[in-house]
Amino acid sequence: MSSKAAAIFQSFWRRIVVAGAVIALFGGLGVLTSAGQSMPDGRPTPTGLEVPRWISLKSSHVRARQGPGLDYPILWEYRAAGLPVQVIAETAEWRKICDPDGAVAWIHRTVSSGRRSVFNTTSEEVPIRAGRSDTASVRARLSPRALVSLDECEDGWCRVRARRLEGWVAQRSVFGTQERALCNANRPAGTGRG
Repeated sequence: MSSKAAAIFQSFWRRIVVAGAVIALFGGLGVLTSAGQSMPDGRPTPTGLEVPRWISLKSSHVRARQGPGLDYPILWEYRAAGLPVQVIAETAEWRKICDPDGAVAWIHRTVSSGRRSVFNTTSEEVPIRAGRSDTASVRARLSPRALVSLDECEDGWCRVRARRLEGWVAQRSVFGTQERALCNANRPAGTGRG
């Protein structure tokens, strides 16, 4: 191949590579911006998911840290797999959470799950009813400080399940269903544990 032909060939391939990079860049931006999810300070979320949102702890040994990184001190350890926590801010790898006691901490994304659950934070049993009504028959009772899997919420009621049991609990009676942020995202981690 002549040097002139080689130069034209290289120029052609550079244009294709640049065009591909531009398409990938703008295509990627389209994906990021189309989600439209933002953190409390207005920045887009790294995951494209909404904040606040609910997740659960994957294991019974989850370390809560003071900041988003392994170099930050461990504040405490959660010992309840399935515990619902609310994401109030995030980085690509870390989630700033609000727990049932109102404490704020950072956990790594790998110790969390998108599976939903609810938690009875009260000292009273919460009735699990056959239907979405305060007059529906009681199928079971959710003990104080107990967890149950969450399927969906509608009209102020949440469908929950535990093994073969399915039923409905009043949305206001459990932790893990609130739509508003329960902790201030600007509050330092390690505060509010009661």
